[in-house]
Amino acid sequence: MNLAQIWRYPIKSHGSEYLDAIDICSGKTLPLDRTWAVVHDQSDADGSTWVPCRNFSRVAKAPQLAAISASWTSDEKLELSHPSIGKICINPDFDSAEFINWVSPLMPKNRSSSVKLVRSIQTGMTDTDFPSISIGNLSSHQEVEKQHGQELSLLRWRCNLWIDGCEPWAENEWIGKTLKIGDVTFRVQEEIVRCLATTANPITGIRDVDTLGILESMGQDDFTVAAIATSSGRIKSGDAVEIIS
Repeated sequence: MNLAQIWRYPIKSHGSEYLDAIDICSGKTLPLDRTWAVVHDQSDADGSTWVPCRNFSRVAKAPQLAAISASWTSDEKLELSHPSIGKICINPDFDSAEFINWVSPLMPKNRSSSVKLVRSIQTGMTDTDFPSISIGNLSSHQEVEKQHGQELSLLRWRCNLWIDGCEPWAENEWIGKTLKIGDVTFRVQEEIVRCLATTANPITGIRDVDTLGILESMGQDDFTVAAIATSSGRIKSGDAVEIIS
């Protein structure tokens, strides 16, 4: 087995970023993964503590957000791009109003309005109440593609680490076990429950595939797993992966 791809999502549900390598810190999410989130007008979340995803604007409610891509500039600003509204370059800690003005056209009229960007004080704002790093199995994704009959973007799952070289659905047996990626260890905690976010096309932002129905037809209620880093170190694409306990 080997580590095939690394992804992170600096602003929760607002942009994906591909990485060749990243430094892992024990007990933390990926650096700059879900560090910021967008609070809507029905929430009082301020980033000081973990809160459920319903407090934030997200792809499950606003599918157009799926088509945002992200990258960091040389002067440490976040550049975001969307096929309908173009690009913006911001410092997420200081340019909240500018960002909200830019992204507002992507929000459905019948949904809560996005209000502000907040930074997570403790760790990334993942969908788990612990600092999780999500791990997916490429072979399982390929089985979903076969069931659908067409290729599907990995970005539908908004997963951090993709593993290649194992049997389909092997990840279902990883719960409670430790994976070693390069020299870093991860304790797999639980399977990840999936929602409507996965039905949105990451290129167009349109809901176009019944991913949840496909999973159900295959006897799979969840997809990918959530893990906790139990050591620190650098991981990179191509690193060997093994189950060590």
